[in-house]
Amino acid sequence: MRSRSNSGVRLDYYQRIVHRLILAHQEPVTGLFPASNVNSHAWIRDNVYCILAVWGLSMAYKKIADQDEDRAKCYELEQSCVKLMRGLLMAMMNQKDKVEKFKMTQSPYDSLHAKYSSKNGLPVVADNEWGHLQIDAVSLYLLILAQMTASGLQIVFSLDEVSFIQNLVFYIESAYSIPDYGIWERGDKTNHGEPELNASSIGMAKAALEAMNELDLFGARGGPASVIHVLADEAHKCQAVLQSMLPRESNSKELDSGLLCVIGFPAFAVDDAQLIHNTKDAILSRLQGKYGCKRFLRDGYRTPKEDPSRLYYERWELRMFENIECEWPLFYCYLILFHAFQSDKRAVEEYASRLEKIMVRSEDGILLVPESYAVPQDLVGFEYQKPGSQVREVVGRCPFLWGQSLFILGRLLQEGFLAVGELDPLNRRLGAQKKPDVVVQVVIIAEDNEIRDKLAEHDLHVQTIAEVAPIEVQPARVLSHLYTYLGRNRKLGLSGRKSRDVGILSTSKLYSLKDRIFAFTPQFADLSRFYIASDNELMIDILKGEINFLKSAWDLLGRPLVTLVLKRIHLDQDKIPLAMIQTMRKLKSGYINGTRVMLGSLKDFLNTSAITDLSFLGSTEDGYPDRLHPDVQTYLDEHLLRSFSNRSTMNLRGGQLRPRTLRRRMSCKGAIKKTRSINVDSDNLGMEGPSPLTERRLSSIVPPPWLQANKQSHVSVFATTPEEGPTSSPLSLGNELIRENIYPVDPHHSRSAIDRRSEFVRQQEITVPKILIQRHRAETNFADTEVEELIAMLRETENLEEQGDILQYLVDTQGLDFNTAGLGFKNKSEENATPNANNAELEQAFVDDVVLELAGGGGGAGGGDGSKKSPTIVLPTVIIDAATISAGTDPDNAAHPSSATANSNNSHCIGNTSNISSSSSNISNHNNMSPHENNHDSSQSEGMLEEGRVVTVRDLLKGLYEKACQQKLWGLVRHTAGMLGKRVEDLAKAVTDLLVRQKQVTVGMPPNNEHTITAPLPEVELRQLIHDAYGDDESTAMLTQELMVYLAMFIRTEPQLFHEMLRLRVGLIIQVMAKELSRTLNCDGEAASEHLLNLSPFEMKNLLYHILSGKEFAVSSVARGNLSIVSCKSSRVSKKSQIGLGDPEGEDALIATIDDRQGQWLRRRRLDGALNRVPRDFYSRVWTVLEKCQGLAIEGRVLQQSLTQEMTPGELKFALEVETALNQIPQPEYRQLVVEALMVLTLVTEHNMVPSLGGVIYVEHLVHKANQLFLEDQRKVQGDATLCCAKIKDGKEQQQAASGMLLCGGAAYICQHLYDSAPSGSYGTMTYMSRAVALVLDCVPKHGEMECAIS
Repeated sequence: MRSRSNSGVRLDYYQRIVHRLILAHQEPVTGLFPASNVNSHAWIRDNVYCILAVWGLSMAYKKIADQDEDRAKCYELEQSCVKLMRGLLMAMMNQKDKVEKFKMTQSPYDSLHAKYSSKNGLPVVADNEWGHLQIDAVSLYLLILAQMTASGLQIVFSLDEVSFIQNLVFYIESAYSIPDYGIWERGDKTNHGEPELNASSIGMAKAALEAMNELDLFGARGGPASVIHVLADEAHKCQAVLQSMLPRESNSKELDSGLLCVIGFPAFAVDDAQLIHNTKDAILSRLQGKYGCKRFLRDGYRTPKEDPSRLYYERWELRMFENIECEWPLFYCYLILFHAFQSDKRAVEEYASRLEKIMVRSEDGILLVPESYAVPQDLVGFEYQKPGSQVREVVGRCPFLWGQSLFILGRLLQEGFLAVGELDPLNRRLGAQKKPDVVVQVVIIAEDNEIRDKLAEHDLHVQTIAEVAPIEVQPARVLSHLYTYLGRNRKLGLSGRKSRDVGILSTSKLYSLKDRIFAFTPQFADLSRFYIASDNELMIDILKGEINFLKSAWDLLGRPLVTLVLKRIHLDQDKIPLAMIQTMRKLKSGYINGTRVMLGSLKDFLNTSAITDLSFLGSTEDGYPDRLHPDVQTYLDEHLLRSFSNRSTMNLRGGQLRPRTLRRRMSCKGAIKKTRSINVDSDNLGMEGPSPLTERRLSSIVPPPWLQANKQSHVSVFATTPEEGPTSSPLSLGNELIRENIYPVDPHHSRSAIDRRSEFVRQQEITVPKILIQRHRAETNFADTEVEELIAMLRETENLEEQGDILQYLVDTQGLDFNTAGLGFKNKSEENATPNANNAELEQAFVDDVVLELAGGGGGAGGGDGSKKSPTIVLPTVIIDAATISAGTDPDNAAHPSSATANSNNSHCIGNTSNISSSSSNISNHNNMSPHENNHDSSQSEGMLEEGRVVTVRDLLKGLYEKACQQKLWGLVRHTAGMLGKRVEDLAKAVTDLLVRQKQVTVGMPPNNEHTITAPLPEVELRQLIHDAYGDDESTAMLTQELMVYLAMFIRTEPQLFHEMLRLRVGLIIQVMAKELSRTLNCDGEAASEHLLNLSPFEMKNLLYHILSGKEFAVSSVARGNLSIVSCKSSRVSKKSQIGLGDPEGEDALIATIDDRQGQWLRRRRLDGALNRVPRDFYSRVWTVLEKCQGLAIEGRVLQQSLTQEMTPGELKFALEVETALNQIPQPEYRQLVVEALMVLTLVTEHNMVPSLGGVIYVEHLVHKANQLFLEDQRKVQGDATLCCAKIKDGKEQQQAASGMLLCGGAAYICQHLYDSAPSGSYGTMTYMSRAVALVLDCVPKHGEMECAIS
């Protein structure tokens, strides 16, 4: 035998070690590794890590294979890897039903198991007996599977296995929003079994998703069917959340050494070099010890103080584990690999020598990595006194195979047998390197030639949809539907992708399907969606944001391609909006907001764009991989026909048929206003709870006529419902009060008889006589106008606001499903009928008809017999614009022209409510339809009669909503959207985006009905929650949903706006927005909230941005009374936006000379308080204060000292406790002063002025004491406050205080002027706070030089 080279000998040595320590334990049947000799359970995570050394060694042999036996060894090692990976795959495939179920429920009980039996691969513990949901374990498996496949191993054998792995990708793709038990299987560190979002799981999932994308599981031998597809946006969401969390691991673990595997080998999940550095430094500075690293702070596992008889810890006992946590040599192995990949030789050597010192030598001299080191029982006291001083002992398994395997990998790298690239064939390690700038390609396509020509007038040349053929342009929802076919498998019972969401990264590629090429428009441009989509400026703003996002997030081959279709619906009075033209010009220039863009046509970009093959749409399971799946074929055929067809909005008014007799103005004026609840004028935002209606009502800028006549009589005109009979109302025409029955009582019917009938019959029945009785009434203006007249008025009025008020009233009194068909018309034949004689007969005929049809199930027209009797009956028929019935309507209102038959005499049939009948019902077969229009060719007729439709109030509202969207009446749009129960389609997603970035969200007005959202909720529950929080106030409920979407946009694009904010209190933000508007526009609260609700979505987003960023802004008025928010560069803007003192009431009288800076600090405190902003490290500093006193009392909530026993200073759970206490304070500016007082206390503790702060500290006492000192100083120097709070006390002053209001309107009995003082300076708030602390706390020495420490 030839003598072997040195390297060969050395490798043989490693092969013996690997064989003895690792392969000797591999089960021959399943290929899995048991946990130890006594425990046969096989954990997914540990098994994958164990095999890495075997895989590394096989690659080292492959390189030096100079003899046959080396090749044999290499093959044997490779097959051991394949055996293990397939063993795990079989164990997971046995639980395929769980994978399917988990896609829907995401419940911990439906998750794959974390461990299996190593003997047979079957489950070993029940679903609920273990924290099985560990996304990082499944992700690690997928990541290593991808790396091994890329290195040339064939692990997956069949297409069924490919579908299963595709479904595992769906299993982990929403890792960013699924709380799990994490790498240590504990969840919350008290180990009570509560899962939480873990950064290590999210990072591992992100790595797995990126590694799996477009990977052929059959390696070089595969075809399109064996490729895995990942939607790039899912991986990116994981990355965004990961970046917002690091270096935090979870809510209860502020740091965790397990993050080493995310920032380095094997995941390399972080792209930001600085963040990698910060995370590593944090781990080393706080968790590293002599024997390795602690897993996380206060980790009680295997410490001498742990009670081994129970699994969980009591909250108070966590403090005992501080400084005696076990140290794990495993992390030194990670650090060696981390630095080897960074090619930092010095650091590798340093950790290698440290590791060697703590390894255990076996009898035959092999170095073993032990599991962990603990402090011996008898040395615990010394270790507490001087952490890190005592000698520790080995506890747990030795060798610990997870660590041993990583140690061997590190050795192979150090000795040059492996290059780092071989352990990372997918090149994940290069993720953090700087990438070249992305150029975003933009294509604008016109819907038809007319729009193309309009653009050409502005020197913008585009193609139409027809001209870009053969490339087909489709909306994003088509792509999301196609993706549901991905991963379907009948044999395994797997149903494909569940999530409907396709983000901008997915729509910025081209897709090929057989010989067709598709381009998809982004999801935000889908106009069937929420009303904010009809605000062009906002769409442009979102587009700019998305282009900017692509610049940073795009990492695929080729350039991103954004395709936009300009449609009729975007036009503004038949012109292309100016904002769009300006944006297109900017795009044409090549730069927009600092991003490089190219504007061109689709065919120019074919070669430079990313193209993905939708090969998974073939019917592979039926043996025809080259043919499209039949369902897909039909979907595409149907959809391509109607994807971009026009749909115009419904006509609310019924053509020429307006009853000429009715010419009266509104009497429901202000119905919508009554529902508003934004409270601006009160000085303490949100102090009042659900107040009585009169106080809450916000009238419009022009108050309703019946309020002007007599301001004092606060009669709630709408308080009586028709059932309550007569009601009186102050009239604007003459002040006499007229009593009026709401339902005219017919002489032939007793009231009780009417009541006994079914509700529906009753409504139908009283229509006819009502018209006959009411015709000769005087033209007076009744607040309780009959439904009948209201509907007639509704038809008559052109003004959408009036229509809105009428409909609001109808909804309040009759409900959404009230049928308005046939009300409010008088046709000529009816006028000839004698008023009383025919009454009974007519009515009887009507009732018979209705009853007949109800009995007949609302089928055909109501029997010959009925129609003979009643020739003059009102026919509830409907006129609809011919254009409304188009193929483009939603499936639920897709009526076909064929269903619109010409009218016939007896159309009372009560059909199902159809959404298409949004137009008001209209009537009369005599004077509208000329004979030739009576045919079925409805497209020609000016209005179509839809036979026997029921027109409910809801349908009328829908029509109004669409019109208001077109006319951009945003206040009305928001209100009608709320009444129709619309919800933002991305609401749940938006809330999730905020929550996963560790921001909690509250809705409702504090303090009484504020609801906190702490975990992602389904769409329906969210809407219900928001609805409950605001009661009847639909506009504000809608505004809340809208603001949540904008907050989510901002947190994605500008996370820095949210620093030091833990809870986003949407109710308070709305109030502050209204307050800011009232300040800038110098108007009262009612007008301000009116203005706020009428802002366009774009301006709303803009205002929110200015408030979040604290930038000054001015309001300028644009066309049609809309307001526009503009940033102010200088502090002195036009008079209009001067910062007056917060509340305009009596103030101007008090202070004649308002200069620009007055009110500035008050305003800042109010903003910071409402946004819950706190100084940096505030919460961890409060922790140190709490450590030195018995407790802190804030507004009745006491933070106990025991919290420091349960939680560490940087823990998110602690911050939330403090935050909850502060949120008890309803006034934002007062809350901010309390925060300042706490900061003064932290300075006292940080400078160690006193050993202890004594008992419970009442923080508010400090603030009030500071106020007292401030007023004393003000009297001395005759400052501003002498005009209000510092007045010399007399009887009047006492009475003022007793009634609960300060003269200056300051919140919580603190002088307005103190709120408006800067923090620093001799009259600053901090000075007074410090003096207050010195006076109030007994523990502070009363004399001596103390001052400088605080300053």
